[in-house]
Amino acid sequence: SLCNSGVMSLLRPLLLDVVPTIQQTAALALGRLANYNSDLAEAVVKGDILPHLMCSLSEQNRFYKKAAAFVLRAIGKHSPQLAQAEVQCGALEMLVICLEDFDPGVKEAACWALWYIARHNSELSQAVVDAGAVPLLVLCIQEPEIALKRIAASTLSDISKHSPELAQTVVDAGAIAHLAQMILNPDAKLKCQVLSALSQIAKHSVDLAELVVEAEIFPVVLTCLKDSDEYVKKNGATLIREIAKHTPELSQLIVNAGGVAAVIDCIGSCRGTVRLPGIMVLGYVAAHSENLSMAVIVSKGIPPLCACLMEEHEDHIKAAAAWALGQVGRHTPEHARAVAVADVLPTLLAMYMDAHSSEDLQVKATLKNILQKCTYLPALEPLLHDAPPNIMKYIVGQFSKVLPHDSKARRLFVTSGGLKKVQEIKAESGSLLQEYINTINNCYPEEVVR
Repeated sequence: SLCNSGVMSLLRPLLLDVVPTIQQTAALALGRLANYNSDLAEAVVKGDILPHLMCSLSEQNRFYKKAAAFVLRAIGKHSPQLAQAEVQCGALEMLVICLEDFDPGVKEAACWALWYIARHNSELSQAVVDAGAVPLLVLCIQEPEIALKRIAASTLSDISKHSPELAQTVVDAGAIAHLAQMILNPDAKLKCQVLSALSQIAKHSVDLAELVVEAEIFPVVLTCLKDSDEYVKKNGATLIREIAKHTPELSQLIVNAGGVAAVIDCIGSCRGTVRLPGIMVLGYVAAHSENLSMAVIVSKGIPPLCACLMEEHEDHIKAAAAWALGQVGRHTPEHARAVAVADVLPTLLAMYMDAHSSEDLQVKATLKNILQKCTYLPALEPLLHDAPPNIMKYIVGQFSKVLPHDSKARRLFVTSGGLKKVQEIKAESGSLLQEYINTINNCYPEEVVR
């Protein structure tokens, strides 16, 4: 109703009033209007208020600067289009001037406005970089005020997230060393932002991830996995995930620092989405090589992954756990056996066949990776009774590889009813499945098969 009664056009001239308090209060009123929703924010932009707001800003006092930065924050948060309108009005230059202000409150207000602009997309982030904000943001994270540190770290994080080039700009300004020093800060929110910023830098490339690691974040970052704050745990695990995914060497470094054991403890101590990055760490580490996968097995990583499959309700968390187990078990018969012994194959098969499972969960739970290596028959046998044809061929395939060379297994296969079950499988003649069945039948005298 304020807007409908034409309050915008009344506030606009007050931004140039001779009395400073009237200027500040008018700016604050506009900020609160713009903050309310995107339509009102658009009305502020269309009402040609921004040029008035920027006018003579550098000579103004700190209260006006804070109020003006608040207006920009309130407009920029709604959409990339509104943030772009601010950039075109020269808002970034003004905000960078505020970042150099002596007053920490003015710096903080400017950081908030820049954060809301930069987080939308890479073009707007690039504009923030081009305005010269990054070196000043790196100075802000070194200031004593916690609130200023938090929002400056957050802004650096959101600039870095869009592209390797933008992340490189943040790195070139010397941000990594200062961020790495703050991993042990007692303030939980600041730790979250710092870990997030380091993750957003490390995720893009091997080179950037190596630069983050060279700042000696291990083993310090592992303390975050024991933090009482769930978000610190999650962001700590996310940082480790973004490093582990790149190369076997980086994963090995995490293993050597005790990272895998710490991540396994972390997964065991929490529930829900906080587990997700930790689950992914184990999957990425195990995916790289047989030795790294063995490191996950030896650190007792399989039971907590199985627990995630059983306990979690969200399909995307179950899918991640199923994927990680697949990465652990796909290397050699020994790896596959370690997964099979945990009695998790029937659970995975049930999820794969469940019509209510998400498409992603069904893809991740196919068992194919594990089955193609698994020679531990007691774990495979229960699957003979339920598996659909596309999975059955892998199971029967494994029996056809092992039975010809193992007389004890051949006897057990008859007494347990496995051979009988194989006779009931309807396979197309000439198919791979039929070949496997023939191989199994050829291990036995004809009267036994009959």
